[in-house]
Amino acid sequence: MFAERVLLITGGTGSFGNAVLRRFINSDLREIRILSRDEKKQDDMRKRYASSKLKFYVGDVRDYQSVLGAVRGSDYIFHGAALKQVPSCEFHPLEAVKTNVLGTENVLEAAISCGVRRVICLSTDKAVYPINAMGISKAMMEKVAVAKSRSSSDTVICSTRYGNVMASRGSVIPLFVDQIRTGKPITITDPYMTRFMMTLDDAVDLVLYAFEHGNPGDIFVQKAPAATVEVLAQAIVELIGKPEHPVHEIGTRHGEKLYETLLSREEMAAAEDLGAYYRMPPDGRDLNYEKFMDQGERSLTQSTHGEDYNSHNTTRLDVTGMKELLLKLNFIQRIVRGEYAESEE
Repeated sequence: MFAERVLLITGGTGSFGNAVLRRFINSDLREIRILSRDEKKQDDMRKRYASSKLKFYVGDVRDYQSVLGAVRGSDYIFHGAALKQVPSCEFHPLEAVKTNVLGTENVLEAAISCGVRRVICLSTDKAVYPINAMGISKAMMEKVAVAKSRSSSDTVICSTRYGNVMASRGSVIPLFVDQIRTGKPITITDPYMTRFMMTLDDAVDLVLYAFEHGNPGDIFVQKAPAATVEVLAQAIVELIGKPEHPVHEIGTRHGEKLYETLLSREEMAAAEDLGAYYRMPPDGRDLNYEKFMDQGERSLTQSTHGEDYNSHNTTRLDVTGMKELLLKLNFIQRIVRGEYAESEE
C-alpha cells in the first residue's frame, strides 16, 4: 500500500519521525517528506540517513502556506507536530492552541484541498479527562479531526492515542539514567503513580494499524501494560547495576495525574475491542441539532457504571516484567553494555 507513494511526516524531526524513518527508509515508498521548524535537526537527519528519497521542508504547521507546500503532492500524512511538554503548555496555553489545534486545522485543510488519501493524527492519553493545557489542546485537536472527517469524502482522517513512549526525547527514563550517571538521587513524584509503557516501535505499529484499518473519524488505542514510577525506577537501577542508588520523592508536579486514561467510560461504551487495539468510532450524528438536544442513548447511561481504560486497571508490570520491557530498548541495551547512549530518537 506504500509502493511508489509519498509520505509526509509533520514534526518529523522528533522521536516518532525518526522511528518511522528507521522503519521505512528502505521501503518502497517513493518519497518521505519531513516538515518541521528545526533546520539543525533536519540537517542531522539528512546526514544520518543519507537517502535520496528523504525531502525536507522547513516550515511551521501554524502557517498554512508552508504546510500547503509540503502537503501538495503527498499521498499520506502522519501528523505528529505538536507542543507536548506539559509545563510549557501550562505557561503558554495559547501557544499550545496555535500549534496543536489551529496547526492541525491547517494540516487537515491542506490535505483535503490537495486530495491526500489518508491522514493519521497523533494524540495522547492526556486528552482524556484533561487537567492541563497540553491535554486540553490535544482533546480539541481530536475534535477538529473528527469534525473534518465528516466532510472529507476523499481524504480519510483518523487519530491514534498513546501514552508515554519509553526513552523518547524528554521522557523520564533518560532522566533517571542521567541522574544515576552523575551521582544524583533519582527524583520521583509519587511512587504509586502509574503510567502506560510503550516503545517507539509500538507507537509506529499503532499508527500503521490505524492507517490500514481506520475509517473516517476513528480513534485507535493500543492496549499497553503499565507500571508504577517506583517499579520503573527500581528496574532501571537494577539493570544498570546500582540497586542501592538513592531515590527521592519530590511530590506530584502541577498538571500531573495519579494515572493516565486512554479511553473514558463513555468511550468504552462505544469502543470496539480488536484484540490488541481498541477502535473508538466517531459520533455519527449530523448537524441536525435535535439529535443532540432531544435524543439520548441508553448505552451511554449504562456506561457511567462501568470503567474507563487507564493505567491503574490495565496489566500491571512488576520489576522483573519492567526490566524485560526495558531491555527491548536499544537505549537501555547500550547502557547495560556500559556504552554512552542518547535517548531514543
